[in-house]
Amino acid sequence: MNVVSNQDNHENKEREHPPTIHEYVDFLKSQVHSPSAVTPKLVPDNKLRIQCQVRARIPTNEGGEMYLYLYKNNQDNKEHLAIVYGDSIRSKSLDDTWENETIMNRIVRGAYYGRLEEVVSDEARTLALSEDQQAYLEQQQAKEKAEWRASSEPPMVRIHSECFTGETVHSGRCDCGEQLDTAMAQMQEAGRGVIVYLRQEGRGIGLMEKLKAYNLQDLGHDTVAANVLLRHPADGRTYGIANAILKDLQLPEVRLLTNNPDKIKQLESFGSIKVVKRQSMVPRSWSNPTLSSLMTEVQHCQSPIPSSPLRHESSEVSSGRSTPARNEMDKYLAVKVKKMGHILDLPDDLKL
Repeated sequence: MNVVSNQDNHENKEREHPPTIHEYVDFLKSQVHSPSAVTPKLVPDNKLRIQCQVRARIPTNEGGEMYLYLYKNNQDNKEHLAIVYGDSIRSKSLDDTWENETIMNRIVRGAYYGRLEEVVSDEARTLALSEDQQAYLEQQQAKEKAEWRASSEPPMVRIHSECFTGETVHSGRCDCGEQLDTAMAQMQEAGRGVIVYLRQEGRGIGLMEKLKAYNLQDLGHDTVAANVLLRHPADGRTYGIANAILKDLQLPEVRLLTNNPDKIKQLESFGSIKVVKRQSMVPRSWSNPTLSSLMTEVQHCQSPIPSSPLRHESSEVSSGRSTPARNEMDKYLAVKVKKMGHILDLPDDLKL
């Protein structure tokens, strides 16, 4: 059973976002020099449908575990995810009974309660269960379902957009990988939380265009200017699918881990989710003086890159204690604060 098939999606082939995305893009493109984080109100997309297709338990190297939920939708062909910590959060669409499904069908797609037990031998070569095995699993699942309880406490939630460069190859141009690691560590420690992982690489422009923007940044353009010069918005992400996933996980109130007020504004504009608290994501090097000092020493030991003779040189002479060398991530974060309205206390030398 698949409730997200594109039966009526022919009229929407040319778009992958909520209907107001073009207005949103045009708005941001008009803010080339000083983009505002205030987004036009996004009208809820009543045609958006999502479904959790499968869930699986994932043990972590730190000794904990999470559940990975995979979602399909009728707006794009991407596999968006929810990383869920704790047993008190469940997907409504996953738990729905599919037509003619067996207990084994439910187990294979992860629609079970409690913890699965090893009831088959290594010699088993089919998915078929014996009568005793099926009776045992049905009894065990009925018991676990009856004992399951949801929690009304708003969980920690992070809405995170895919970043191959930051998460996989550990790019120093952004803090995406660090933010994901931090959110996962905090939720594992708390024993409860959700990371909605959206496939919108490069703030919505895709990996190819993001790499082009990197080349422009090496010429001296910042992350916002590079996007706009490539005829993209400073931030083209939308959160309609994130809203739908949180609704499916039955979480009307959340504590959101973000520095981005636009994310809160968009999420709450759909009218289903209330952000009861915002928790900042502070870069490790900014919150750890020892680490920041060590990074500065390393940067001072590196050979400086010669300046281009075509680049404008400042005639001002600094006085007093020298400003610590700043890496590319620091400059990236400063631009997000100054040009995109992110809420984060900048170190004094980055406020200029």
